[in-house]
Amino acid sequence: MDNLNLFPILPELFLAIVAMILLVLGVFRGNDATRFISWASVGALTIAMLMLGAQDAGSSVSILNDMFLQDRFTLFVKFWVIVGLVMSIALSVQAIDQDKIAKFEFPVLMLFAGIGMLLMVSASDMLSLYMGLELQSLSLYVLAAIRRNHVASAESGLKYFVLGAISSGMLLFGISLVYGFTGTTNFALIGETLSSGLSLGAALGLVFILAGLAFKISAVPFHMWTPDVYEGAPTPVTAFFAIVPKLAALALLARVLFVTFEPFQEQWTQILWILSVATMVVSTFAALRQESIKRLLAYSSIGNMGYVLIGFVAGGEQGLAAVLVYMPIYMIMTAGVFGVVMCMRRDDLALENISDLAGMSKHHPVLAYVMAALMFSMSGIPPLAGFFGKLIIFQAAVASGQLVLAVIGVLVSVVAAYYYLRIIKTMFFEEGIGQFEGGMELSRKLIIGLSLLFVMLFIFNPSPLVEAARAAAHSLF
Repeated sequence: MDNLNLFPILPELFLAIVAMILLVLGVFRGNDATRFISWASVGALTIAMLMLGAQDAGSSVSILNDMFLQDRFTLFVKFWVIVGLVMSIALSVQAIDQDKIAKFEFPVLMLFAGIGMLLMVSASDMLSLYMGLELQSLSLYVLAAIRRNHVASAESGLKYFVLGAISSGMLLFGISLVYGFTGTTNFALIGETLSSGLSLGAALGLVFILAGLAFKISAVPFHMWTPDVYEGAPTPVTAFFAIVPKLAALALLARVLFVTFEPFQEQWTQILWILSVATMVVSTFAALRQESIKRLLAYSSIGNMGYVLIGFVAGGEQGLAAVLVYMPIYMIMTAGVFGVVMCMRRDDLALENISDLAGMSKHHPVLAYVMAALMFSMSGIPPLAGFFGKLIIFQAAVASGQLVLAVIGVLVSVVAAYYYLRIIKTMFFEEGIGQFEGGMELSRKLIIGLSLLFVMLFIFNPSPLVEAARAAAHSLF
């Protein structure tokens, strides 16, 4: 009878119904309905969040023939996925009009991508994993190329689609290998089968699955799509890519590694150790040479995934809890940064070079100081929130005996501070051409303001996030 209980999947069903209704509404009313559909999507996500709050966090429920799992871990991650979706849509409302991409499909595609992410987080079977991942990916491909008449946008969408299809193929091949050698696609049953005896074929399948998921989180050497897609896609799409999808992919990776392939932990820890170091080092030194702020933020995003992988290498509840603390902090900081970047407009054109920030402290002092605070936080300067995110990750690494990895992370973080401080130098110590275009919607002001408050005030009460992350990590184990 448990499998007939649809209450755990009610938020996803509700969002799917709303998304289809809004799609039909857009077909009849055209692009004039874009703003209404955007705010209706935010309202639907808020209701879905309330539905999540009504779930029993103290129990673990498996439905749909054990393909969908709801527990404290999934509820924690879904909450932050929905927060990220709300921030992304709220930031995009004004930018959609400014960048002349006023298409009603835009917020609807974000909703469908969000549904895919929520399904990924609750996946407890390789089939539901793949279906959720593809629902998210197909929506993201279209979003990347939504400005069809813009060469850079079309190119970024094509690159993302081709490379994403390759990664999906690798993931599917890995799943087929695991199924062939274990006889099941259920996460728990795969783990039980592998516990009775390690299989070389299943280990090979794990390698392909890791490669596919590493692409989704932009880990080196599967990061090549990220800078081009971030630069070519419209800025609100880039913000969405940076804020939300990686959290869902990391949650999926956590369940796959810590539950399904726990018997292979010694083997996949070595792989992730190499991926973590490569991701941190390559992204940091590549970012030093960037002139486009969107490409710089792309490499910053890649580097942050390197720090997150340290938590996976550390393993255990402490390592996973560190990841679950780090990701919300990173999401909120990134939302604030992109809110400021979207204000960089002159002569009805979006400005994307770091040099365009010159003189910002003179013409837009409030935005300049907000951006400076967010840059300090992202570089890990105490007592801002970004410092605590990295501190918790490095503490987990030291506690698990990964001293070398922690030292490399600290050293790379020091080097990475250069390109964050470079932005501050440009804003405060270089002469600019003139002011940006005026006018900022209330929604963007709220996102930027809340991001700043979170970064500044996190030090005074970090316990709610830390304790919730620990409880979520505990439920997975």
